[in-house]
Amino acid sequence: MLDKLDAEFAFGRQALDVRAYRQELLSSNIANADTPGYKARDVDFASSLAGALKKSGGGAGQGAPNASTLAMTQPAGVTSGMSMASTAPGHMSGKTTLTPTGGAPDDYGNLQYRIPTQPALDGNTVDIDTERVQFADNTLHFESGMTVLSSQIKTMLAAITSGS
Repeated sequence: MLDKLDAEFAFGRQALDVRAYRQELLSSNIANADTPGYKARDVDFASSLAGALKKSGGGAGQGAPNASTLAMTQPAGVTSGMSMASTAPGHMSGKTTLTPTGGAPDDYGNLQYRIPTQPALDGNTVDIDTERVQFADNTLHFESGMTVLSSQIKTMLAAITSGS
Protein backbone atom coordinates (compact mmCIF):
# COMPACT_ATOMS: atom_id res chain seq x y z
CA MET A 1 0.00 0.00 0.00
CA LEU A 2 2.73 2.46 0.97
CA ASP A 3 4.74 1.68 -2.16
CA LYS A 4 1.71 2.70 -4.26
CA LEU A 5 1.46 5.98 -2.36
CA ASP A 6 5.17 6.58 -2.78
CA ALA A 7 4.93 5.89 -6.50
CA GLU A 8 2.00 8.31 -6.76
CA PHE A 9 4.03 11.17 -5.30
CA ALA A 10 7.44 10.23 -6.78
CA PHE A 11 7.20 12.48 -9.84
CA GLY A 12 6.16 15.54 -7.83
CA ARG A 13 8.85 14.89 -5.24
CA GLN A 14 11.56 14.54 -7.90
CA ALA A 15 10.45 17.71 -9.69
CA LEU A 16 10.39 19.68 -6.43
CA ASP A 17 13.82 18.36 -5.42
CA VAL A 18 15.34 19.52 -8.72
CA ARG A 19 13.57 22.90 -8.44
CA ALA A 20 14.82 23.38 -4.86
CA TYR A 21 18.37 22.52 -5.87
CA ARG A 22 18.14 24.90 -8.85
CA GLN A 23 16.92 27.65 -6.50
CA GLU A 24 20.07 27.18 -4.41
CA LEU A 25 22.26 27.51 -7.49
CA LEU A 26 20.46 30.62 -8.73
CA SER A 27 20.74 32.19 -5.24
CA SER A 28 24.44 31.46 -5.26
CA ASN A 29 24.77 33.09 -8.67
CA ILE A 30 22.98 36.23 -7.45
CA ALA A 31 25.05 36.34 -4.26
CA ASN A 32 28.29 36.12 -6.28
CA ALA A 33 27.35 38.68 -8.93
CA ASP A 34 30.33 40.85 -7.94
CA THR A 35 32.85 38.06 -7.28
CA PRO A 36 35.70 38.24 -9.80
CA GLY A 37 36.06 35.05 -11.84
CA TYR A 38 32.80 33.50 -10.62
CA LYS A 39 31.05 31.40 -13.28
CA ALA A 40 27.24 31.37 -13.20
CA ARG A 41 25.96 27.80 -12.75
CA ASP A 42 22.62 26.15 -13.39
CA VAL A 43 20.93 22.77 -13.66
CA ASP A 44 19.52 21.54 -16.94
CA PHE A 45 16.05 20.92 -15.53
CA ALA A 46 14.80 19.13 -18.66
CA SER A 47 17.50 16.45 -18.63
CA SER A 48 17.30 16.06 -14.84
CA LEU A 49 13.55 15.55 -15.00
CA ALA A 50 13.89 13.20 -17.97
CA GLY A 51 16.43 11.14 -15.99
CA ALA A 52 14.12 11.01 -12.99
CA LEU A 53 11.23 9.92 -15.20
CA LYS A 54 13.36 7.23 -16.82
CA LYS A 55 14.41 5.90 -13.38
CA SER A 56 10.82 5.82 -12.12
CA GLY A 57 9.47 4.28 -15.34
CA GLY A 58 7.34 7.35 -16.13
CA GLY A 59 7.38 9.57 -19.16
CA ALA A 60 6.13 8.79 -22.63
CA GLY A 61 4.24 5.72 -21.52
CA GLN A 62 2.03 7.78 -19.20
CA GLY A 63 0.80 10.32 -21.73
CA ALA A 64 3.65 12.78 -21.20
CA PRO A 65 5.44 14.25 -24.21
CA ASN A 66 8.94 13.12 -25.02
CA ALA A 67 10.61 13.77 -21.67
CA SER A 68 14.06 14.37 -23.15
CA THR A 69 12.85 17.44 -25.08
CA LEU A 70 10.85 19.42 -22.55
CA ALA A 71 11.33 22.84 -24.16
CA MET A 72 9.81 24.93 -21.37
CA THR A 73 12.19 23.49 -18.80
CA GLN A 74 15.39 24.46 -20.63
CA PRO A 75 17.14 27.32 -18.81
CA ALA A 76 18.40 30.21 -20.90
CA GLY A 77 22.00 30.15 -22.08
CA VAL A 78 23.18 26.91 -20.49
CA THR A 79 25.98 24.87 -21.99
CA SER A 80 27.42 21.52 -21.01
CA GLY A 81 30.64 22.00 -22.99
CA MET A 82 32.53 23.69 -20.15
CA SER A 83 34.06 22.28 -17.03
CA MET A 84 35.25 23.92 -13.85
CA ALA A 85 38.95 23.81 -13.06
CA SER A 86 39.85 23.66 -9.39
CA THR A 87 43.08 25.36 -8.39
CA ALA A 88 43.17 24.15 -4.79
CA PRO A 89 42.23 20.82 -3.15
CA GLY A 90 39.40 22.46 -1.16
CA HIS A 91 37.55 23.72 -4.25
CA MET A 92 34.30 22.18 -5.42
CA SER A 93 34.57 19.46 -8.04
CA GLY A 94 31.73 20.84 -10.16
CA LYS A 95 29.64 17.70 -9.73
CA THR A 96 27.16 17.89 -6.88
CA THR A 97 24.71 15.35 -5.58
CA LEU A 98 21.48 15.94 -3.72
CA THR A 99 19.60 13.53 -1.47
CA PRO A 100 15.92 13.84 -2.36
CA THR A 101 13.40 13.60 0.44
CA GLY A 102 12.28 10.06 0.98
CA GLY A 103 14.66 8.55 -1.55
CA ALA A 104 18.19 7.45 -2.31
CA PRO A 105 20.83 9.96 -3.42
CA ASP A 106 20.36 10.96 -7.04
CA ASP A 107 22.81 12.83 -9.21
CA TYR A 108 21.18 15.79 -10.89
CA GLY A 109 23.90 15.84 -13.51
CA ASN A 110 26.95 17.95 -13.98
CA LEU A 111 26.47 21.57 -13.15
CA GLN A 112 26.34 23.62 -16.29
CA TYR A 113 27.67 27.10 -16.87
CA ARG A 114 25.84 29.96 -18.50
CA ILE A 115 27.20 31.46 -21.67
CA PRO A 116 27.68 35.14 -20.82
CA THR A 117 25.66 37.57 -22.91
CA GLN A 118 28.14 40.34 -22.17
CA PRO A 119 31.65 39.39 -21.05
CA ALA A 120 33.01 41.08 -17.93
CA LEU A 121 36.60 42.19 -17.54
CA ASP A 122 36.93 40.38 -14.20
CA GLY A 123 35.82 37.00 -15.65
CA ASN A 124 32.47 36.94 -13.84
CA THR A 125 29.70 35.47 -16.05
CA VAL A 126 26.73 36.38 -13.82
CA ASP A 127 24.13 38.54 -15.56
CA ILE A 128 22.02 39.72 -12.63
CA ASP A 129 18.95 40.38 -14.80
CA THR A 130 19.02 36.87 -16.27
CA GLU A 131 19.52 35.35 -12.82
CA ARG A 132 16.60 37.29 -11.33
CA VAL A 133 14.30 36.23 -14.17
CA GLN A 134 15.39 32.58 -13.81
CA PHE A 135 14.98 32.81 -10.02
CA ALA A 136 11.43 34.18 -10.33
CA ASP A 137 10.54 31.62 -13.01
CA ASN A 138 11.87 28.76 -10.90
CA THR A 139 9.98 30.08 -7.85
CA LEU A 140 6.70 30.06 -9.78
CA HIS A 141 7.31 26.54 -11.05
CA PHE A 142 8.18 25.36 -7.54
CA GLU A 143 5.03 26.92 -6.07
CA SER A 144 2.83 25.41 -8.79
CA GLY A 145 4.42 22.01 -8.17
CA MET A 146 3.71 22.37 -4.45
CA THR A 147 0.10 23.29 -5.24
CA VAL A 148 -0.35 20.21 -7.42
CA LEU A 149 1.28 17.91 -4.85
CA SER A 150 -0.81 19.44 -2.04
CA SER A 151 -3.94 18.95 -4.11
CA GLN A 152 -3.06 15.28 -4.65
CA ILE A 153 -2.57 14.78 -0.91
CA LYS A 154 -5.86 16.52 -0.09
CA THR A 155 -7.70 14.37 -2.64
CA MET A 156 -6.25 11.17 -1.17
CA LEU A 157 -7.08 12.27 2.37
CA ALA A 158 -10.64 13.05 1.30
CA ALA A 159 -10.93 9.59 -0.29
CA ILE A 160 -9.55 7.92 2.85
CA THR A 161 -11.76 9.80 5.31
CA SER A 162 -14.95 9.66 3.24
CA GLY A 163 -15.51 5.99 4.11
CA SER A 164 -15.54 6.47 7.89
